[in-house]
Amino acid sequence: MAQIIDLRGLLLHGLKDMYYAEKQSKKALSDMAGKASNDDLKKQLKEHGSHSDEHLKRLEKVFDMLGEKAEGVTCEAMDGILKEARHLMDEVSDDATRDAAIVFSAQAIDHYEITRYGSLATFAERLGHQEASDLLGDSLGEEEEADERLSQLAESVLNQKAA
Repeated sequence: MAQIIDLRGLLLHGLKDMYYAEKQSKKALSDMAGKASNDDLKKQLKEHGSHSDEHLKRLEKVFDMLGEKAEGVTCEAMDGILKEARHLMDEVSDDATRDAAIVFSAQAIDHYEITRYGSLATFAERLGHQEASDLLGDSLGEEEEADERLSQLAESVLNQKAA
């Protein structure tokens, strides 16, 4: 990969990172939904996975706006988060506790994506790409909403059952 020498380079690297991360997280969320025992959790994970399709389309638009090819680069951070999530799913045998672990893992994914989308939107705005910033901000907002819905489900139902 080329050396990053300016904010545009950092923006492009971050976009490629997120392009990869979204594809990987979509697969992981589908796997988590398959292992969830709570119907509301399954539904939320499936909806969140479908949002990944929209996030990928937005990223492709941003790449296009910048005159760049939409492509991913391996995101070691997301790979690590997902490796830990798979390991945790395999370790937990109780359904209720697994549901709590799934939320725990899904929120780690969300928080990574929230951090990245927030920074990327700021970088795009600073570089004068307001429309790109707005698209990235839309994905940021959806990630924050998904995280909040998971928190509400965990706090109102799942954690209590796991306890």
